[in-house]
Amino acid sequence: MGDGTAPQFGERAEPGPDDFCYRHKDRPSFTLCQRCGRTICPDCQTVSPVGVLCADCMRAAQPKTAAKASRAARVTARKLGDSDRPVVTYAIIIICAVVFVAQMIGHWAFTNPQTGVDPVTGALWYAPLHSLPPGFSADGYQPWRMLTAMFTHSTGFLLHILFNMYALWLFGPGLERMLGRVWFSVLYLLSGLGGSLAVMLWVYVAPNPIAALGTATVGASGAIFGLLTATLVAFRVHRVNITSLAVLIAINFAIGLFGGSISWQAHLGGMIVGALAMWLLLLTRGPRRRGARIGAILALTAVLIAASFAFFVVLPPPLG
Repeated sequence: MGDGTAPQFGERAEPGPDDFCYRHKDRPSFTLCQRCGRTICPDCQTVSPVGVLCADCMRAAQPKTAAKASRAARVTARKLGDSDRPVVTYAIIIICAVVFVAQMIGHWAFTNPQTGVDPVTGALWYAPLHSLPPGFSADGYQPWRMLTAMFTHSTGFLLHILFNMYALWLFGPGLERMLGRVWFSVLYLLSGLGGSLAVMLWVYVAPNPIAALGTATVGASGAIFGLLTATLVAFRVHRVNITSLAVLIAINFAIGLFGGSISWQAHLGGMIVGALAMWLLLLTRGPRRRGARIGAILALTAVLIAASFAFFVVLPPPLG
């Protein structure tokens, strides 16, 4: 003890046969896994809430991939089920962003040199000629474009999509929480349809019907203006001051009148349909009026769809 070479109290003089790491047989260690009791060297030790574990026990303690996925799915479902989370608003923004990226890729790589149009935009935009009866247009009868156009934006003007998505982000969540996800979705789609319908019906009174018939439109602007006027109607019903919002709508609509390539017709159509749809939704609110609400919105939808067949009844001036 006096020479300092003797072992101290509680220490072993030599490692025993079990005092070597189970994975690295040449490394002595006196640390045991708290779960399986095997000897582990510093490189094989993992500190956990229950003590030091070996690599095998640590892997066994981790949840399996299927369990992780299941837990993640449950968490996501709870988040989506939160009525205060504006899922539809975010979904529309994401869809528009994805479509815009596809448009930009098509614009850079696949633009037709003769028409200057990329294939994505050309497949989704809307022009009144797409509502002509079969046989009157080389593009054929494609009425679904009245809806797809609201998810497509101009690739030559970045502010187009930025303004629309910013306005949607500002006004969408409040309306979605007020109406619920289903009715907010219906309001958005009907407003967008109303915008395309106004572009189509404008051909009947346009100074140059031939040009109006072939003028294509893109963008969620009609639907966005529908949300703006829907908010205006909701404010008015709840006796909220509407002056600032009315001025905002008027200014942006006026910009469309003098903006050259901006389709004020789509703005006007979206505004009218959005306001009318919101008025019907507020008129029939309440759990006991659910049937009346469904009937009113279905009636409005039927009127809009019937109007979209106007070219089948009376051809526009260039063809009539």
